[in-house]
Amino acid sequence: MTSSSHDDWLACEWLEADGLGGFASGTVGGIRTRRYHALLLAATTPPTGRMVLVNGLEAWLETPGGRFALTAQRYTPDVVWPDGQDRIVAFRSEPWPQWTFHSEDGTEVTQEIVACHERGHVVLRWRLRSGPLAGRVAGPGPDPVRTAPPVQLIVRPLLAGRDYHALHHENPVFDFRAGVTGARVLWRPYPGVPAISAISDGSYRHEPVWYRSFQYDAERARGLDCTEDLASPGVFSWTLNGRDATLILGAGEASPDLDAASLLDAEARRRKSFEAPPARAADAYVVRRGAGKTIVAGYPWFTDWGRDTFVSLRGFMGLPAGLELARDILLAWAPAVSEGMVPNRFPDAGEQPEYNAVDASLWYVIAAHELLEAAEAGDIALEGAAVQVLQGAIEQIVAGYQAGTRFGIRMADDGLLAAGVPGVQLTWMDAKVGDRVVTPRIGKPVEVQALWLNALRIAGATSADGRNLYRHALASFQLRFWNEQRGCLFDVVDVDHVAGRNDPALRPNQILAVGGLPYQVLVEPYASQVVDAVERQLLTPLGLRSLAPGEPGYVARYGGGVRERDSAYHQGTVWPWLIGPFIEAWLRTRGGTTAAKREADARFLAPLRAHLALAGLGHVCEIADAEPPHAPRGCPFQAWSLGELLRASRLVEGGGAEAAEPPAPAQRASVA
Repeated sequence: MTSSSHDDWLACEWLEADGLGGFASGTVGGIRTRRYHALLLAATTPPTGRMVLVNGLEAWLETPGGRFALTAQRYTPDVVWPDGQDRIVAFRSEPWPQWTFHSEDGTEVTQEIVACHERGHVVLRWRLRSGPLAGRVAGPGPDPVRTAPPVQLIVRPLLAGRDYHALHHENPVFDFRAGVTGARVLWRPYPGVPAISAISDGSYRHEPVWYRSFQYDAERARGLDCTEDLASPGVFSWTLNGRDATLILGAGEASPDLDAASLLDAEARRRKSFEAPPARAADAYVVRRGAGKTIVAGYPWFTDWGRDTFVSLRGFMGLPAGLELARDILLAWAPAVSEGMVPNRFPDAGEQPEYNAVDASLWYVIAAHELLEAAEAGDIALEGAAVQVLQGAIEQIVAGYQAGTRFGIRMADDGLLAAGVPGVQLTWMDAKVGDRVVTPRIGKPVEVQALWLNALRIAGATSADGRNLYRHALASFQLRFWNEQRGCLFDVVDVDHVAGRNDPALRPNQILAVGGLPYQVLVEPYASQVVDAVERQLLTPLGLRSLAPGEPGYVARYGGGVRERDSAYHQGTVWPWLIGPFIEAWLRTRGGTTAAKREADARFLAPLRAHLALAGLGHVCEIADAEPPHAPRGCPFQAWSLGELLRASRLVEGGGAEAAEPPAPAQRASVA
């Protein structure tokens, strides 16, 4: 392994998540760079209430040739010690992360880390591959029996017991005491914090010590507090010759009889059941909320968001049991409809939902409609009561928006949807710096109209009044949004609710008028012009820019402190989730032919698939820099990014991208 490849690995991250909301994450090089990197991070009220219990390890080998570290830590000020990352000679991520370490005396050891789905346990396994005389147990001569010298593995867990957004510091309250029952060691670091179980087939020696001043470079680069102290209650040790060493970490009082081999066998079978790694990656976002299930928006710091959940569901529906998942989630969210709105977020603390998005409810309508379509096609059986609940939720949302609801959301006289009040961010472009909303988009945002028109068509399919309302709104959209000067759509019309004030900024939101939704709401030749403008100025290998280069406020790189990053979030930063709507729009304007699908797969999806091996391994990032090399940024593992990759992959494999234009109303002629 070369030095340059090792640096690349240090930029990579791996994730294994379980259905209880706990996960393990870190870097391939082993040095933690974020406060969220942990060997055991558990959700106390899944998927919220996350706590970092075990941050990492100190691990080393003791052989006749000396002591050789298998881990590395970064301390202040920029000191890396010990040097375990220098002994990594191989890494693989499938079926789970495995490292190979080679020490100077020839000893070679593998290390595996496996988060067991729906069990809340993380299993670590070490195996001796070679060493001084390892495996040579007999030989000729006067001393016919020669034994391999002992190879000792020593492991020190590093504990915290903190909220996953916080950092931990040395204090006199931490409880180092250990309860030992058979093979299990149990620690209770603080009152109110889950106990930490460690089950090993080695020996444990109680030896409390504080490790001080770990430094997390990703936090420092963001202008955040970046140093932490961790507690290590004791040491585990194994003799590796002829047997594996295993350590099971878990939140709570796990049974001392847990068997690592059985856990690993069960997890291996589960992973083999998925046709491809992206499908298994999608399964990592499906977690419990109460008695039901939900989709985590992203790891490591997001919980479940309404908008992200419903966008992601559309891609997840094509997976095994995906339709059943969609059914369960959509039915679970239906009772939360209030004044025509579904919540956009359930806070980490408390259960009072936040109704602060204009588009989340409309994405619910789209996802529910596609599930009902699947039921009509016979792909899933829905009971009559379930159908009524879904249809009722759709009708409540559309009726609530028509009548008017929170934050100035209301149907205007032209049939379009107006929304927004000062100081509140309602669309998916939702960054806010202090009291300043970076992209307020008050008025009639273009993608909101595309969603609204789809919702009107879906809800009004069975009534003449509904169809007339849809046609009226469609005519207004086609008449009012075309920007003749730029050959594309305005991003917002009636800005700040001022009639005729339009925002001409070239943003990707307009692509949803052509692709990404069941019904296309822009006719030719305008649809093709929109797709061409987006491809020409916004398309990158990782998705679409949120603002075209040269536009006022364009930011080429996403970085710096919180203010700088939030200011850049939607001002050029690339969003991979938008590749799905773009590909669908691109295919629709080319007739959805086999040749077009083949070209779209090669040009637009292949670079994104390559990304699966470059950042959050097996996953798709939240965002990326607007300019080459389009470095991945933000959340390393994002559900809707992966969901739209899955959905777009199905589009290029088969049907679903044929043109779905509405009839052109008579008023359309005035646009020419």
